[in-house]
Amino acid sequence: MQILSLNCGSSSLKYQLYDWEKREVVAKGAVERVVVGGSYIVHEVPGREKHREESECPDHRAAVDLVLRTLTAHGHGPLRRISDISAVGHRVVHGGERFTRSVLIDDEVLKEVEAVQHLAPLHNPPNIVGIRAAMEVLPGVPQVAIFDTAFHQTMPQHAYLYPLPYGWYERHGVRRYGFHGTSHLYVSKRAAALLGKEASQCNVITLHIGNGVSHCAIKNGVSIDTSMGLTPLEGALMGTRCGDIDPSIPLFIMQREGVSAEAMDALLNKESGILGITGRFVDRRDVVSHAEEGDERCRLALEMEAYRLRKYIGSYLAVIGSLDAVVFTAGVGEMGAQIRALALRGLEHIGIVLDEARNNSAMSRSRETLISADWSPVRVYVIPTDEELVFTEDVAAILAGTYTDHMNFPYSFSSPDFVRT
Repeated sequence: MQILSLNCGSSSLKYQLYDWEKREVVAKGAVERVVVGGSYIVHEVPGREKHREESECPDHRAAVDLVLRTLTAHGHGPLRRISDISAVGHRVVHGGERFTRSVLIDDEVLKEVEAVQHLAPLHNPPNIVGIRAAMEVLPGVPQVAIFDTAFHQTMPQHAYLYPLPYGWYERHGVRRYGFHGTSHLYVSKRAAALLGKEASQCNVITLHIGNGVSHCAIKNGVSIDTSMGLTPLEGALMGTRCGDIDPSIPLFIMQREGVSAEAMDALLNKESGILGITGRFVDRRDVVSHAEEGDERCRLALEMEAYRLRKYIGSYLAVIGSLDAVVFTAGVGEMGAQIRALALRGLEHIGIVLDEARNNSAMSRSRETLISADWSPVRVYVIPTDEELVFTEDVAAILAGTYTDHMNFPYSFSSPDFVRT
């Protein structure tokens, strides 16, 4: 069974093809600059040279066509024909309160996803376009939606509600939803396995740090709080997003500088965060290297990010209680040794003791690493995330009729014997 995973962003389409019987990735890649012009695909098959091809994609339907054409192309496509694809799993960023787990897509599900797209206007519309395109190109092939927000639907009401007029929640669904759910699910299950415990017996803080950043407090295996809110703008300082700020600041600047609501939305989402502080960088590698060369604003950006990470760890420790582990994941979390060290500096009093040598050696997108000292009461891990594997296993289980909620579903990566391929 060949399972295709699709992740449609506003101007990109990431994909992975997985052979379920062999339990291996047979191809993966991305179409970049969808809609904006100058589109191209980067396609990888294990054991072969990376393939890059320029191909204009004015919409996500064209991008899906390009992916399928590449997967079946002579020389670099692993499939003989499109009909070899058995099912498709789609990342859907926002499922509102309706979806607490992955589901088989039908017309009713699509209507529900469309009904909450106002909650994720930058993400859900391309997700929906990708679903419709795949359904059109692959008629009769089962399509499954995997929701970023589903993992966080276990949060208690006192954690997800905002101190705002209650009618806003009733009429418009204004509440904390959280994102990166499949990543937090994956790494928390792996942490439990590395600890030699059942997930239901583990308290873990997971830190997903990339261009987008979210943190999660996981008590007895389930999410009880997370940093992103109604939208992915709330929470930690990110690559281009501001995260937590005084909510009166946008109104103040709009009045003082005559900025429109649309322009302010773009400023907060695309021109703030690390980019806003440094004035020129988003990639943390650039920030670190220039900070080491004496750039004060780059140094400041690193200190600000680390300080906010420490604050989230402390606040989540207060609501979790006894803590088993802290987990770093995603691009910066997996590769940013200096940022990890800054974030954990001075936390020995709460049982987090970093091993400097282990931390500096943990620079891999494929290896799980313990970076805390042997005597540290709280373990600290770097665990590369694998959201696509969550997609794939959800799809396979839904087709087999064995799927259930994540606390009762036996994911392969929950096993201590699991080996990342």
